[in-house]
Amino acid sequence: MAALPDAIRAMVELSPIEDVMLHVLREGLPGIAVNSLIADDQHFPLVLVRRLASFGNWGGDERFTDQADIAVHCFVEDPDGDEDAALLSEAVRVALRNAWRRNAHIPGRGYLVKAQMVSAPRRATDWATSTGPVQYADLPTRVHRYETQYRLTIRKERSRPLPFA
Repeated sequence: MAALPDAIRAMVELSPIEDVMLHVLREGLPGIAVNSLIADDQHFPLVLVRRLASFGNWGGDERFTDQADIAVHCFVEDPDGDEDAALLSEAVRVALRNAWRRNAHIPGRGYLVKAQMVSAPRRATDWATSTGPVQYADLPTRVHRYETQYRLTIRKERSRPLPFA
């Protein structure tokens, strides 16, 4: 497979917002797997991060900001998987809030400048009811899933001064 030409890479202004989210949550949730894909031999607990197609915003802002809605799925096994998945969902919220408050810098990716919950954590009965792409027809009966949606704003790292600065 051919790599992207350097000229194309040089055009890129924003990193995928999922990469920012993965970094923030991996740092904020030690001991928890945080991924954007489910492995064939997946172990739980797991936090799964996916950008939603229903919202995205780029308005030509010279500061190069990106906004996106992100679905966060928290999977936990029994015993106590239902309660633990709810608690993990709350831990995700706290990790995002803390990163936002400190204007988290993700080297090579940018800054988290805003995080807002747009739908509260809710129990989802199986993977097939999930929003977005479905990877499994059903979750194993011993695994519980909670889903929350967030709206994030990221700003790219400034590599050179703006013309009016």
